[in-house]
Amino acid sequence: MTVTPSAARPVHPSTSAPALLDAPRGLAGVVVADTEVGDVRGREGFYHYRQYSAVDLAHARPFEDVWHLLIHGELPDAERSAAFAAETAALRRLPRAVAAALPAVAAAGGANPLAGMRTALSLLGAENGFRPVYDIDADRRRADTVVAAAAVPTLLTALYRLGNGLDPVEPREDLSYAANYLYMLTGTEPHAERVRAVEQYLISTIDHGFNASTFTARVIASTGADVAACLVGAVGALSGPLHGGAPSRALDTLDAIGTPDRIDPWIRERVLAGERIMGFGHAVYRTEDPRSHMLRETALRFGGARVEFAVEVERRVEAILAELKPGRELHTNVEFYAGVVMELCGLPREMFTPTFAAARVVGWSANILEQAEDTKIIRPMARYVGPGAPVAVPEAA
Repeated sequence: MTVTPSAARPVHPSTSAPALLDAPRGLAGVVVADTEVGDVRGREGFYHYRQYSAVDLAHARPFEDVWHLLIHGELPDAERSAAFAAETAALRRLPRAVAAALPAVAAAGGANPLAGMRTALSLLGAENGFRPVYDIDADRRRADTVVAAAAVPTLLTALYRLGNGLDPVEPREDLSYAANYLYMLTGTEPHAERVRAVEQYLISTIDHGFNASTFTARVIASTGADVAACLVGAVGALSGPLHGGAPSRALDTLDAIGTPDRIDPWIRERVLAGERIMGFGHAVYRTEDPRSHMLRETALRFGGARVEFAVEVERRVEAILAELKPGRELHTNVEFYAGVVMELCGLPREMFTPTFAAARVVGWSANILEQAEDTKIIRPMARYVGPGAPVAVPEAA
């Protein structure tokens, strides 16, 4: 006997159902929300945080001031700047229960700080009593984001050191965000030139439109989930090699080429094979990535053979592409020179993407706060293209 389930009956679409709208792959060019956090104008090669050029902010302000801008909506004056820096510095130390769990988290993560941070952020949120953003007011949401963002460098550096058989280094409140990050990573007080270079990198990567991790954070925030849940999802998206995992891969490209005489043949072989050259190209920019331009300048301040080699590789990639793929614009993206700068500043490659996260957590926070003001859940549709339905379910053999 064959049973015909109710699902096998003809289904008549509701006349009140909204019409389906086709979107391009990856939602490219689709506007899904209004935002006051910032914007990326890809054809101009320009991006900004609120009303200020992100690159100008990186040149003129410390990281904490830009954090204040993203979270509170305005740049602080000198008094507020000092107060906010002190407020965030006091939140760097981890709750005892979270710190006690980190050795096990690091061991399970296989020396991958970003993987461990997903677990650690969940613990941090639970220990601090984070509640769903749907159930709390704007001030409490903002406080939760500051608590989480202040702890992220401590979590990342502790997980890295534990994964490499080293004891974590306790944070210092007398150091800036960038200086304290380098101090906790290395155990020694960093040189001012390195601090400023890393700080400019951090500022330049705080936010960048509705990238995959930011959009993920906003989708989770639209459900009303707590700040830690939103950030964990964002970290998961950032860990993908097509998003935040490219700085070390860009350096791998320089290593693979090796010497100046191998630049042209190596590049030609990859271009003709249709392979991607890591550190080049961007989903939004159709001109030079302004972050790459700024970080190239930062790298040139250090100088040296590595920087000269990177500049020559960049020049030859663009020239060979113009020859072999005329009309195709392809420039360095932020990851190319980010890898060079972080290497010059003494960061190990496995900490490149985590360092990206130490900056982007502020941008995620600003977007979470903005999304939490909208009570409409983000819930798109999919077009079903599988076997025709419904059919009768066959009896078990």
